[in-house]
Amino acid sequence: MFSSKIKSSYKPKRLAVKLNTKGEQFVVQGHPWVFSNNIVKINDDARTGDLAIIFSKNKNRVIGLGLYDSNSPIRIKMLNSGFEKVEINANFFQKRIQEAFAKRFDLLQTNTNSYRLLFGENDGFPGLIADVYAAVLVVKIYSEIWLPYIETIIPLLQEISQVKTVVVRLSRSLEQSKLHKINNGEVVYGTLENEVVEFIEHHVKFSANVIKGHKTGYFLDHRANRKKVGELSKDKTVLDVFSYAGGFSVHALYNRAKTVTSLDISKQALEIAVDNGKLNNYTGKHKIIAGDAFEELQKLIDNQVTFDVVVIDPPSFAKQASEIELAKKKYAQLADLGEKLTAKKGLLVLASCSSRVTSDVFFEINEAVLSKSKRDFTLALKTFHDSDHPVSFEEGAYLKCGYYRFKQ
Repeated sequence: MFSSKIKSSYKPKRLAVKLNTKGEQFVVQGHPWVFSNNIVKINDDARTGDLAIIFSKNKNRVIGLGLYDSNSPIRIKMLNSGFEKVEINANFFQKRIQEAFAKRFDLLQTNTNSYRLLFGENDGFPGLIADVYAAVLVVKIYSEIWLPYIETIIPLLQEISQVKTVVVRLSRSLEQSKLHKINNGEVVYGTLENEVVEFIEHHVKFSANVIKGHKTGYFLDHRANRKKVGELSKDKTVLDVFSYAGGFSVHALYNRAKTVTSLDISKQALEIAVDNGKLNNYTGKHKIIAGDAFEELQKLIDNQVTFDVVVIDPPSFAKQASEIELAKKKYAQLADLGEKLTAKKGLLVLASCSSRVTSDVFFEINEAVLSKSKRDFTLALKTFHDSDHPVSFEEGAYLKCGYYRFKQ
């Protein structure tokens, strides 16, 4: 039985909306966001969760459907664009979920039982994330727009994923909302004996705290890169910077790295990294360093320590436009520190999850910094999103990763 707490007392109404030329162009082109300054006409009594029916300025034809959000500058989150007549109901959501699941089919043929089933706007569910960890589904809601519909959507997600348990996580703003009765981390279907859930990622065992962990409990997006780094780590010394729960570290250990050093500012995260390592059989040594990454990397350089493989995967440095220039400087600084820590003929892996710093800019920064080092190197590989994190619009792309191989 699904918890009655996911039921909403608010029955959404239909809104008639007209946009300015720029907003209309965005909708016709399939962009999932309509900003408040693009709206020229809308019902006076519009409420969050209402269905926005967008009409063209001239011919008065329906050009798209979305959900109205009174609390965000992105005032309408689009569900559907185009002239095709569509009803937003259980059948609509079921079809969307089936389409999303189909994109993950190949991934699920590997020895992996953890994946992102819904990736927000990119899967047609703006402000909604659904991650699967073995038999547990974690649904994270970022906007009140979904409250009138979540009662319909969660059973559909459970049915297609065949999980035994569903947990609902809420964004900080939603935790403060008075429009629902859901508690953050609440089990709304099935039971959960332990909030720490074990799962498998390309043969490697991990765990996620689905109730209290970051986001939904773990970061699934770097899965393919973790596998690749692991494969390149046999008999190597490895440094995993901003390691969090040890994703890269554990894959390296699993693949018989000699020593792996996990560096993170959070001692609690490092404890999880060590525990995740112990879920697998490994013969190498797992070391940890707790502290500020920039400071600790400089200490290692001062002590003339180097590693065969260095992975630097920082959190987003540019969560808003005003932080972009500082983010660029931080990426440049990390590339410089990473180069100094990479041994002869070693591998430096640099990653970014800042969507506001584009992939072109990120790779240009790395190229410029590493070129100054006077060491010959090649960009051996560029990677982007894994298959369960598809990208359907420009702003939806955030993950990029470069593998730099030094020749001496």
